[in-house]
Amino acid sequence: MITEAGNLPAGAVIHTVGPIWADHDLEENQRLLASCYENSLDLAAENGCRSVAFPNISTGVYGYPKREAAVVAVGTVEDWMADNGTVDEVVFVCFDAENKSIYSDLVES
Repeated sequence: MITEAGNLPAGAVIHTVGPIWADHDLEENQRLLASCYENSLDLAAENGCRSVAFPNISTGVYGYPKREAAVVAVGTVEDWMADNGTVDEVVFVCFDAENKSIYSDLVES
């Protein structure tokens, strides 16, 4: 779902709900998490968004292991960007040093 951004310094906010790690097997978790990124990027493109910022979806209270989630996130976004020319920039917003290190390693490799 996409909504207005209110007082945030953004044009819109895209809402997505990631999988709860304990509720699914590995393959289903990967599929569900990838669909969060794909659907969000599709919605951004449909609404003319040129940039998107993602938090570390499902890695908080939903218990998705950070490294596994980052692998899915980076791979899914890279694949989507290669197939679609409508979003210019994707930023991964990391709220802790561990996530920043994981994403830096994945994006640089």
